[in-house]
Amino acid sequence: MRTAVDSSVLLCILRRQPGYDTWCACLSRAAEEGSLLICPVVFAECSVGFATAEEAETRFDSLGLNYDAFSPRCAYFAGQIFLRYRGEGGPRHHLLPDFLIAAHACVQADRLAAIDRGYLRTYFPDLSVLSPSVSLEHP
Repeated sequence: MRTAVDSSVLLCILRRQPGYDTWCACLSRAAEEGSLLICPVVFAECSVGFATAEEAETRFDSLGLNYDAFSPRCAYFAGQIFLRYRGEGGPRHHLLPDFLIAAHACVQADRLAAIDRGYLRTYFPDLSVLSPSVSLEHP
């Protein structure tokens, strides 16, 4: 079971925001079931606080996260869903990077560890979203 990790979750952990310990436990359980993946967008969004790419890589590795580049199929899928979103009048609140992260989880993983902000259910209805409440309620 491959779990893609969203920026919202990784930033929560890195910044030790409220709930980070719950997310750590959730991802630890997910790692027992398979690999934890971060796509290039998540790496970019979450690495800005590090002095070098190597420092970010080392920290992400220590969390058990594996860098996973986008396949052409994934990038195409994200573009198509984003086009639909904008065509339906979707505001610029969600940008293409959000759709790339979700498409990566759909195409190259089995689920996405994320704080669901609503658009995931609408534009990625088949995407399994992992959250602490879901993972910790079901042993």
